[in-house]
Amino acid sequence: MRTPSAWARGRKDGALRSADVEANGFTGRILWADGTPAPGPDAAARPAAPAYILIHGIGVSHRYLRRLHGELAAVAPTYSLDLPGFAATPKPGRQLSAADYGAFIAQALKASGIGPYILVGHSMGVQFAIEAALYAPGQAQRVVLMGPVVDSRHRSVRRQGLALFLDALLRENASSNWLVFSDYFRCGPRWYFTELPVMMSYPTESRLAGVNVPVLVLRGNHDQVAGADWSLRLSQVVPQGSFVEIARAGHVAQHLRPREVAAAIRSWAVPPTGAS
Repeated sequence: MRTPSAWARGRKDGALRSADVEANGFTGRILWADGTPAPGPDAAARPAAPAYILIHGIGVSHRYLRRLHGELAAVAPTYSLDLPGFAATPKPGRQLSAADYGAFIAQALKASGIGPYILVGHSMGVQFAIEAALYAPGQAQRVVLMGPVVDSRHRSVRRQGLALFLDALLRENASSNWLVFSDYFRCGPRWYFTELPVMMSYPTESRLAGVNVPVLVLRGNHDQVAGADWSLRLSQVVPQGSFVEIARAGHVAQHLRPREVAAAIRSWAVPPTGAS
């Protein structure tokens, strides 16, 4: 475990600071901006308000969440994670289940002195967020599921791959595609295809049904990967589910429309005074 001084110093990653974090024998990375308390085991001075925790999907990293990170960090403590095996972090010696990643997230945040929090997962990160909420229900106050997978229309690798291809071709811009595909290269095919069966077989509906906190399901209205019917149905799995669409956005809505996505999350997480 890092010392508090090492946590505070961290490393610079563009506008973000970063530090390695270990949990359950795996190593990942946590990132934060100036103005957000540095992670560390001493949480005595940490704000009581929940922090936002941003969780990437398969093959990628915090980079395609960075614009959303900036928007949320302007109003609340915000942390992004690079999970084990992705973003050039050390590759685990075995395939990790979604539950393994959920446990890593919860334990890494505990070791970092971060809690309570709002989990914000994108794509396969939705699966990780659900598992982290189930692992540490006392710490996860709310859960945001952005572009959830795997849509019931895409339960084969061929159909899922076609949906991703069409989304990249028709709905994303050059910068989002560059971030995603360059991160795929950094991840490497071995780990991507190690984790792909985990993503495809994950029972999203049944696992989400066990989450007992408010859940927001969010998608771009042109998302080829997470369809409207599927996303709406997920929001109805839990008693406190909400659903919102972001106009003129595809699967990576948080990169193309970060302000709109952040506004939707904030208005749901902190409703106006007097709202039900």
